[in-house]
Amino acid sequence: MDGDTLYSIGELARRTGLTVKTIRFYSDRGIVAPTDRSPAGYRLYDIDAVARLDLVRTLRNLGVDLPTIRRVVDRELSLPDVAATHAEALAVQIRVLRLRHAVLTAVAERGLTAEETDLMHKLAQLSEDERRRLIGDFLDAAFGSLDTDSALAGIRRSMTPEIPDSPEGEQVRAWVEWAELAADPDFRVGVRRMAEDHAAEQVQGDTTGPRRDLGAVVRDRVGPALAAGIAPASRQADPIVAALAAHYAHVLGRPDDAELRRLLLARLESVSDPRRDRHLQLLAVINGWPAPESLVPAFNWSIEAVRVRMER
Repeated sequence: MDGDTLYSIGELARRTGLTVKTIRFYSDRGIVAPTDRSPAGYRLYDIDAVARLDLVRTLRNLGVDLPTIRRVVDRELSLPDVAATHAEALAVQIRVLRLRHAVLTAVAERGLTAEETDLMHKLAQLSEDERRRLIGDFLDAAFGSLDTDSALAGIRRSMTPEIPDSPEGEQVRAWVEWAELAADPDFRVGVRRMAEDHAAEQVQGDTTGPRRDLGAVVRDRVGPALAAGIAPASRQADPIVAALAAHYAHVLGRPDDAELRRLLLARLESVSDPRRDRHLQLLAVINGWPAPESLVPAFNWSIEAVRVRMER
């Protein structure tokens, strides 16, 4: 294109792909002003108008308003500054849309009532400070006055959800469900009981070395039995139950007797709550951790195996 050549609106439209009406509109707004006029009074444009129109079209497609575009093409505003401002605004819109999508998806998947939907929406919209207060209230109810123990302090940290600044829809849904669960008084009581049992066990028995968590022992001992199809009441299960009892006897520092088996059964029942399992799954989603292995089947097997032997 010749730099001295002037173009009519029709020619400019053919070169830019914009309609004559659109170019006239931009021209009337002073965004792409004509360079000259023909003897008949028609607007004429130079080569720079093509570049300006290309920029205008790009910025409009990105959602930038016309007054801002005019200031950009007139070099009153820096394009990078405008881009940064609009990118930030778009990020907010994306977070809002992601939040709405997550809530609506959860409502559809879980068949929630109007009241439950309202609660879910409020939980999803909590500010960062409100979320931290809710998390702190739950953790204080579960571990308050107990987490001076290093092991419990570590457990508390591992049970702390850290939702990212720009969560995915799945993380938003997990957060809302976690918040509902954390606010459940019955669930809080159960978690507190587990924490108290753990704290009590730390001051009993052999304290000279590290102790394996009961859940890890159940997983390692019972997992293979489940995979092999061993029934909890069968003789093949006897050595597995004996190993669980021996571990717990060591933890409590007492002999494996009827009372020990009763305590073991109570402990297994307290940690077998499916809500605990769900809580760990939700934490993994929120924090971006690998999905945890469910121990509910192993705990249920252990409970049945211990109970049947106590009844014999």
